[in-house]
Amino acid sequence: MQLSTLYNIFVRDFRKQSLRIGLTIVALAWGTLSIMLLLGFGEGMHQQMSENQAGIGTGISVIWGGNTSMPYKGLGRGRKIWFHAGDGEYLKQLIPELEAVGEEYHRWGVRVRWADKVMTQHINGVEPVYEDIRNIVPRVGGRMVNEIDIELKRRVAFIGWETARDIFGDVDPVGETIYLQDLPFTVIGVLVEKNQWNSYSGQDQSTIFIPTTTFVAVFGDPYLDNMVFKPRDLDQMDMVKERVTEALAARYKFHPDDESALSIWDIAESMREFNAMLIGIKIFLGIIGGLTLLIASVGVANIMYVSIKERTREIGIKMAVGARKSYILIQFLIEALLITATGGFIGMMLAYVATETFQRVDIQADWVEWLGKPTISADIGIIVVAILGVMGLIAGFFPALRAASVSPVESLRYE
Repeated sequence: MQLSTLYNIFVRDFRKQSLRIGLTIVALAWGTLSIMLLLGFGEGMHQQMSENQAGIGTGISVIWGGNTSMPYKGLGRGRKIWFHAGDGEYLKQLIPELEAVGEEYHRWGVRVRWADKVMTQHINGVEPVYEDIRNIVPRVGGRMVNEIDIELKRRVAFIGWETARDIFGDVDPVGETIYLQDLPFTVIGVLVEKNQWNSYSGQDQSTIFIPTTTFVAVFGDPYLDNMVFKPRDLDQMDMVKERVTEALAARYKFHPDDESALSIWDIAESMREFNAMLIGIKIFLGIIGGLTLLIASVGVANIMYVSIKERTREIGIKMAVGARKSYILIQFLIEALLITATGGFIGMMLAYVATETFQRVDIQADWVEWLGKPTISADIGIIVVAILGVMGLIAGFFPALRAASVSPVESLRYE
């Protein structure tokens, strides 16, 4: 069967049933547009929310000391567990599955001064490893705290972009001197702008980071506020958390099963649960769009049944002069696929144009920051093409099967 012949037949039928076929193509285009936009919004929301979730860091857990609730080796319950400098290195040496451990200090309400501007700010004592595990990335031209800063107890500060804006305005902060508790600190970098949903000590954008050793020298804190750790293999997080608990239990003499002695926030697990929820939302949106497309495919089937009824004599003549049933079956099946493909192509093009326009328009709205913009990925295209193909085959197969089963003798008498 030549493609030119099929094309001519399709054009002829379109002219005969232009209104019905045209409306069906419009319905298919609308259904395809709907499912692609819904999946695109779901994908955009997934990407944006995943980015927001990753603002705090990926694959990490945060651990705090608590109060013992069980007596252990002659020690009573109710003891406060305090972490000390060096605990991070202790855990790394003891647990090879750990990729990184960072120690952390916090101080709120610290007086910060630059020129004639004075404000209070959250000061965070951190280690260089925080750049990777906590997604603390500097703008071009600046840097984060490094090992030499830690070793020499340098008075250097890495500041969030919101703090930089509030203090310096349009002035480049890098190289400027700010005063923390009237002590001079050199600004070495500014945090790049990022979205951050989760936090455990305030948003990074409004924090000032200084070396841990400098923090202790200035504020004199004897205890760490918390630690952050990241396993080499995310699948080993549960095992690593258990080993961290056992190691600290041995170091600070509390029962390993005492759940009150430590508090661990598994951010990686929270992100996995959140991603599972987002996938569920995408599936739900896909189902809604798929139902719209299903209604359009019913229209394709109806068109094919009407076409078969009107062309019964033609089918009978073809079969009478030797056309095989497979020829009739394939002819009507391809016609159904052509209608489906035409409507689907128009819908996909409209969806692509709509999403690309959305991507290029600078929309200053809070909901964009949280929900993102619709994004059509290759996966979405493959899914929609697969759905269109299956629906086109189903919508065309049964009418085509009916056409192929027409009796030549009866069809020639058909008016």
